[in-house]
Amino acid sequence: MTNERSANSENTVLVLGGTGKTGSRVAAGLNSLGVEIRVGSRSAEIPFDWTDRGTWSGALAGIDAVYLAYQPDLAVPSAPADIKAFTAQAVAAGVRRIVLLSGRGEPEALECEGIVQDSGLEWTIVRCSWFAQNFSEGAFTDFILAGEVALPNGEVPEPFVHADDIAEVAVAALTETGHAGQLYELTGPRGLTFAEAVAEIAAASGREIAFVPISRTDFVAALTSYGVPADEVSLLDYLFGTVLDGRNSHVCDGVRRALGREPRDFTEYARDVAISGIWTVTTAA
Repeated sequence: MTNERSANSENTVLVLGGTGKTGSRVAAGLNSLGVEIRVGSRSAEIPFDWTDRGTWSGALAGIDAVYLAYQPDLAVPSAPADIKAFTAQAVAAGVRRIVLLSGRGEPEALECEGIVQDSGLEWTIVRCSWFAQNFSEGAFTDFILAGEVALPNGEVPEPFVHADDIAEVAVAALTETGHAGQLYELTGPRGLTFAEAVAEIAAASGREIAFVPISRTDFVAALTSYGVPADEVSLLDYLFGTVLDGRNSHVCDGVRRALGREPRDFTEYARDVAISGIWTVTTAA
């Protein structure tokens, strides 16, 4: 796709979740284009905190466009009210464009998408399947390093999407014309079960990594034992019990529609992460 850069793309973009899996990549992509950014996080020079609405106006001041990644996830009960209040403040602050990171198959996320679409802002929805990077930058990294990934619903296919693809679509939507009013459903090019994904990681890293199907109760206990925060444990339990039930196993063409190319494959992801050394286990001498 050869959309032109927007005439206003030099204006400041607020990147919420700017230190997370997708936000950090969006920020880097915008920086590479010379776009001025403001990272929205509690530790930023101009702080932003979803739990403190008093921080929102300062973060939105002088902003033209927003990458909206809600923490911890649009599936949590507080999300719709927060998204409605935030978009109202964004409109009042003079924000023109918003790109929402959303999830597939989550009723709460659909409600939030509707709020953004009705906000009066120039919107783009980026609705994503499960991130491949959850195995290397998320809750399952410790499982991989331990050599055993124990998960429920291990035989349900999921078309894992690469976080780099998400970021490239978001950057395009934030800086180019032609993406306003578009809902891009982003997936990888094929479905893999979690067991198959773990097998690909094992092959790429040259390690023995077992996949073990377990109950949701045991899954919660395992995450807790690895020190995963309670709110993230609750979210993952919800996702495995509700969203990862097969409803999202189909592949979509969002990456191709937005970028004019095919999405990155999980094999490429596993190879690149293995080369980076993230999954390398070192033993003491």
